[in-house]
Amino acid sequence: MNKIFFRELCIHTMKKPLEKHLTLREKILENIREAIVSGTLKAGSRVSEPELAERYGISRTPIREAFRQLESEGYLTVIPRRGAVVSEYSPRDVEEFYAIKSIMEGYAARCACKNLSEKELDRLQMINDKLAELAEHGDIKHFFKIHSDFHELFIKAADNEKLHELIAGLVTKFQRLRFTSLSLPGRMAISVQEHEKIIDAFRRKDADLAETLVRKNAEYGGRVLMDGVIPAK
Repeated sequence: MNKIFFRELCIHTMKKPLEKHLTLREKILENIREAIVSGTLKAGSRVSEPELAERYGISRTPIREAFRQLESEGYLTVIPRRGAVVSEYSPRDVEEFYAIKSIMEGYAARCACKNLSEKELDRLQMINDKLAELAEHGDIKHFFKIHSDFHELFIKAADNEKLHELIAGLVTKFQRLRFTSLSLPGRMAISVQEHEKIIDAFRRKDADLAETLVRKNAEYGGRVLMDGVIPAK
């Protein structure tokens, strides 16, 4: 396991006795995510379950649970007899994910246009105002969560349960890509600006424009990721 990563993980998680596995599990999740996104843990690097369990004096169960969640989010790949390794993404993976995401979320925006209430539109504005504040402070962790709330609100308003399930499954599997894209310089501020245009289209009940804007927003997220992070093969 990467020694720099492991030393940082110890500093963050060993401040108190390890009596609460759930708390420790969440800290391990957060720090492995950060290490992967920052590049401290490179694609293909092994993350040792036995070593983590031994170092922290805990059973492998909370470690294994953390690995499962990280695998579902696209950060790790668990390989039989080898253990967990940092997942690798190809340009094609990125292209396909954002293409599908843009189509499904764009359709959701179109459907939501006629359903969003004034209260929900005001809620979207409140969320985006908070995102603007977080972008100004460079708080990517909270920005990412609240950014997801923004999209979740209008996707639910589309009133299509199957569509909601498909989008939720897709974005969970590729959460790492979304987080990495939003963490790129200037990306949070641009996202806030694009959301303002989307909210305006929703208020005007312009379904064509809402769909176009949401699709372009997703496509842009993929494009900056390709240009700034994912190496060509």
